[in-house]
Amino acid sequence: MQVPFVDLKAQYKSIKTEVNQAISNVLENCNFILGQEVEEFEKNFAKFIGIDYAIGVSNGLDALKIALEVLGIGYKDEVIIPANTFIATALAVSAVGAKPVLVDINTKTYNIDTSLIEDAITAQTKAIMPVHLYGQAADMKAIIDIAKKHNLEIVEDAAQSHGSHYNGFSTGTFGKIGCFSLYPGKNLGAYGDAGIIVTADKNLAAKISRLRNYGQKQKYYHSEKGLNNRLDTLQAAVLNVKLKYLTEWNSKRAYNAKLYSEYLSDLEEVKTPQIALDRDHIFHLYVVRVKEREKLQKFLLEKGITTIIHYPVPIHLQEAYSDLGYQKGAFPITEAFAEEIVSLPMFPELSQEQIQYTCSMIKEFYS
Repeated sequence: MQVPFVDLKAQYKSIKTEVNQAISNVLENCNFILGQEVEEFEKNFAKFIGIDYAIGVSNGLDALKIALEVLGIGYKDEVIIPANTFIATALAVSAVGAKPVLVDINTKTYNIDTSLIEDAITAQTKAIMPVHLYGQAADMKAIIDIAKKHNLEIVEDAAQSHGSHYNGFSTGTFGKIGCFSLYPGKNLGAYGDAGIIVTADKNLAAKISRLRNYGQKQKYYHSEKGLNNRLDTLQAAVLNVKLKYLTEWNSKRAYNAKLYSEYLSDLEEVKTPQIALDRDHIFHLYVVRVKEREKLQKFLLEKGITTIIHYPVPIHLQEAYSDLGYQKGAFPITEAFAEEIVSLPMFPELSQEQIQYTCSMIKEFYS
């Protein structure tokens, strides 16, 4: 049996007629830049997560960068981020001239360990950027309390948590600004690069809208030095179709995760995900910790099962961030987990038979 890590073709086939019609409409109208589909998607996404404003941008990294820039964060400032995240979180901080300051992670949720955040705060700290990793929210109550105490901004990296909740509220709605990637493999993914920024602040929303479009209030009238970071109309058209199915797809992911956890519950060599009581998990990724990871991955690949490591090298050990001065051992939990984590196949269309087969092969390997 073949079990791909993700199957975008299966999802496309299920909505092919609607997607093709949406794309055809854009082609017929030839309004390719900030067409009406962009505005429609922005309104629909804002309503979906329960916030006033959403602004479509070119990708998730640009979303984070713009968020920091409109908050005035830049040269010599510091932004606290988790040590265990995709490098885009750190790159956004670097892109505005600020310094990413890393904090180790919680052993249960793999998100930032909030008990360590205050130790990382200095006079230069301007913001905390929590990441809702793998689809489970970070501990936002603790983060909000710390941010208020130290007068810090919160920018949420919600790149993996479209539709995830903390105490009943959507991720992306807790900080001053929330940022989502809409990369094709996300729970809500475009057919190319895309992103979206959300906020409850009208003035910030207006500034973000200008900044992503050359700093224009109206065409050829530039109130500030802007960027070209617009969401493509074709991508917005696709996203409008897919957004209608996101809740259903998230539920299927959660069900698939439940099956995985049940089938693997009797294996001491496999540590399955834990879900905190005050939040849900939309399982952008189903990440386990295992013994003999590389051998297991090779064995599973031979059996037709594709797995991926998210992420094999922590940010502080990446060559690109050697200038931060961190040494091996600086973040022991992140480093230990990086040697053990592996992501199993996860997508809404994944069948129970594929999950059973994957788990049976894992059990065969350890037997």
